[in-house]
Amino acid sequence: MKNFKLSPEIFTFDDCKEFCSTFNINKNDLIITNEYIYKPFFEKHVNSPTVIYRRDFGSGEPSNIMVEKIYNQVKDIDYKRVIGIGGGSILDVAKLFALEKLTPVCDLFEKKFPPKKNKELILIPTTCGTGSEVTNISVLHLSSIDSKLGLAHDEILADSAVLIPELLTVLPFKVFAASSIDALVHAVESFVSPKSSVFTEMYSIEAMKMIINGFKSIAIHGENELNNHLNNFLIASTYAGIAFGNAGCGAVHAMSYPLSSIYHVPHGESNYVFFTEVFKIYEKLNPQGKIQKLNNILTDILNCSEKEVFEEMEKLLFKIIPKKSLQGYGAKKEDLELFTDNVLTKQGRLMGNAYIPLDRETIYNIYKSLY
Repeated sequence: MKNFKLSPEIFTFDDCKEFCSTFNINKNDLIITNEYIYKPFFEKHVNSPTVIYRRDFGSGEPSNIMVEKIYNQVKDIDYKRVIGIGGGSILDVAKLFALEKLTPVCDLFEKKFPPKKNKELILIPTTCGTGSEVTNISVLHLSSIDSKLGLAHDEILADSAVLIPELLTVLPFKVFAASSIDALVHAVESFVSPKSSVFTEMYSIEAMKMIINGFKSIAIHGENELNNHLNNFLIASTYAGIAFGNAGCGAVHAMSYPLSSIYHVPHGESNYVFFTEVFKIYEKLNPQGKIQKLNNILTDILNCSEKEVFEEMEKLLFKIIPKKSLQGYGAKKEDLELFTDNVLTKQGRLMGNAYIPLDRETIYNIYKSLY
């Protein structure tokens, strides 16, 4: 039985100049990124690649419409490599441009034709959260179903994942906070997933330690302390990506998708809303299962009693970034039923990885408690 896969190759560089020299970035490359990253860090070190700025094609969460617009811009360009440089949204989009066929995008995500890679794919994260550089998942908002949906297939795995801590030096603190909490959720959700193994647990545990200890230090010393932990957060994000790329994420991610889709809440921040509440329910429904082992680990890292684990986690995360209610993001009471329906009908891939199955009433009550 296969229970673990480690791909792609992982490279680390001190700066972007070293990466560009080693990989010889040239006219055969298609770079998908943002201008504020490309101009200062890459432009003077490359040789005439085709560069696409994601924000020229729309704002907010990536969608099939955005991808179709980019495709129309580059479809006649003969590029050999795709280089995605950015947060999870950009990396998820870049993965699709390494495929032989990617349109119609909704048909691809709805599995009406299989993905087939025909170009080399290099992914470089500029946040410390999604882990997308090492996963086989791309998530888009699809106009055909008016919801976010994930495509999971090994054909969209990168050939090379490149970690450059220099890129995190311009990351706004709020973006860092949301993305690193996302990485923490990846680590914790994959740890209790039914698909977890001794191999994924190892990466999950190490990611939890690095992220939580980094948060503790920032909570004590202030935001500037982040500069002393950039490399650790970047590595922890990749560790968490390896863990959830194999074991999957569960109900936290599933419940966050409707909020981020409809109200355009950044992915990591949306996960934060549901994180501890979902795990409190998990613990209530099955306290003697894998979550007991999780609590033992978190007890040691947080230096608290088992009964206080999720309360202490909530307090620590609130010091990093304040948590809002659903109403605080503009959600309405009538949305709670719609959110619940979305989870049950469209997020089966994620709910299949939940620590314990959640019924409709439980899901609705979680939304209600966070409203």
